[in-house]
Amino acid sequence: MSDIETATSRPTPDTSVPSSSGPASGAPGKKDAKKDAKEDEGFFSFILWLVLGVVVLRSFIISPFNIPSESMLPRLLNGDYLFASKWSYGYSKYSLPFSLPLIPGRIFAGQPERGDVVIFKAPPGNDIDYIKRVIGLPGDEVQVKGGQVWLNGKAVPRVKQPDFVLPVTANTHCYAPEFEGKDAQGGAVCNYPQFRETLPNGKSYNVLDLGQTPQDDTGVYIVPEGHMFLMGDNRDNSLDSRFPAIEGQGIGIVPQDNLVGKAAVMMFSTDGDAEWLKPWTWFTAARWSRIGSVI
Repeated sequence: MSDIETATSRPTPDTSVPSSSGPASGAPGKKDAKKDAKEDEGFFSFILWLVLGVVVLRSFIISPFNIPSESMLPRLLNGDYLFASKWSYGYSKYSLPFSLPLIPGRIFAGQPERGDVVIFKAPPGNDIDYIKRVIGLPGDEVQVKGGQVWLNGKAVPRVKQPDFVLPVTANTHCYAPEFEGKDAQGGAVCNYPQFRETLPNGKSYNVLDLGQTPQDDTGVYIVPEGHMFLMGDNRDNSLDSRFPAIEGQGIGIVPQDNLVGKAAVMMFSTDGDAEWLKPWTWFTAARWSRIGSVI
């Protein structure tokens, strides 16, 4: 306080004014710079932890997948989005983003059960996610006769159900004119023959059988150790283990090391009729009744 009073009461020592005010005027600038640097550091740290958290979540806990085809009708529709549990069958390099080779083999391995709907890297390329149902496990003998699955020499029971009715939308179409129809409101639908199939472990689900096709009659497949025999529920529109592992033509009998996760719950579903420039269609195109259903 006395220094200020001295500076203001004496006219001659003007040089004392800049010497005392210089540091005072520079201090706030340094503090602001340090504050900005800390804020930038905090922001980038937040982004880093956020990305790391997403990677861990998607690699080891749960991850979203979408259904781009009709090979799993009637349970899964084109336009479905689902969550898959990543811990169900253990972890391998296919659990990681871009299949980074950071995990040797498969750790904490668990074998799927017959009837599980699994996501896996499709042979032979092992770079595309497929989704199918587990039919045969190591040591099983699998065959298809007249469209009916035989497991270890016994026919898997299947019972005729009412036709599966699928509304025609941007994501769907009827395979042939014989399946075309109208619903009660006059809307276009597809009516597909449907059967209830029950595996020896009691797992039961619906499948489609659209008619006689070459894949309705196969030889006997013996599932090797560490592998699984997979089929789509839409039996006449699925490139699965009935076909040899050729890119775009089949997957063969799939190694369990290719497992990515187990389909768990429906996250979202759209019929494909939404348009970006018409926001109200984002809601009208949603299949609300499917959201949250367990797979």
